[in-house]
Amino acid sequence: MRVVWLTKFGDPSVLVAGDAPDPVPDPGQVVIDVAFANITFIETQFRATGAGPFKAEPPLIPGNGVGGVISAVGPDTDTGLVGRRVVTSLNGTGGYASRVVVDATAPFEVPDGLALDDAVALLADGRTATMLIRAAALSPGERVLVEAAAGGVGSLAIQLAKAAGARVVAAAGGERKLALARELGADAAVDYRQPGWAAEAGALDVVLDGVGGSVAREAFELLVPGGRMLSYGLASGEWATIAPEEAASRGVELIRPRPTPQELRSYVESALATAAAGLLRPVIGQRFPLDRAADAHAAIESRATVGKTLLEVKP
Repeated sequence: MRVVWLTKFGDPSVLVAGDAPDPVPDPGQVVIDVAFANITFIETQFRATGAGPFKAEPPLIPGNGVGGVISAVGPDTDTGLVGRRVVTSLNGTGGYASRVVVDATAPFEVPDGLALDDAVALLADGRTATMLIRAAALSPGERVLVEAAAGGVGSLAIQLAKAAGARVVAAAGGERKLALARELGADAAVDYRQPGWAAEAGALDVVLDGVGGSVAREAFELLVPGGRMLSYGLASGEWATIAPEEAASRGVELIRPRPTPQELRSYVESALATAAAGLLRPVIGQRFPLDRAADAHAAIESRATVGKTLLEVKP
């Protein structure tokens, strides 16, 4: 099968297209012929430094989310699964490949009416956006700042927050990204690369922090008593450094969701169902062939991408 190897930690050039043996399913497992592989910002960080939510050493096949069609099952496994359109997360590696093998209970079946590429775009980012909105417990009329608003998570969070009745202030870098945020329903959009953006954003009830660093600090200062801040990303390269004691002194709650595996599955299922009903639209801004995974990583790191970046895998 065709794959992309992470040969060592470093710049995008360490991602090299090549081949690997086809996976063979054990009992209780299925083989998925991959059509699309998901790329997350965390994967670019892991490629560069080895840092991330899991530990592994190259050479390895990176990638943690794929979508495709079940083409084979292992012994003593339901043959009725063959032919189903599914998306699935892996265990941190193996996704940049034309085939993957997973436990038969791992995949999510893609609902009728939802395109497979859209489902892949929702797998990780839809789960995160749904988790954030539920944890924030938004009330109608609350003002919510969505940072990195044109990214995969941010573009979905705008839509979900609006559906909850919130007033959304989108923060992003550059007019192209701000225009996308407005198109998705943001009530206001501010460029956090420009001086004075915080004053333009105004007082806030909730901050969804996908940037960290100084942007997160400025956003935190905008929260009114009773406000909530949820940090989920570090596009700036560092997490928000807000001490719980400082937040408490201002009457602000720092919310750090710790979902169970069952809750994570429910978030994915909710995102897929909401999109299938036409109430949530993932933005797929860039597509690259599998062999050009290095170019996809470079594009994400350039900050020029919008929405989701997918790898397209030819059968």
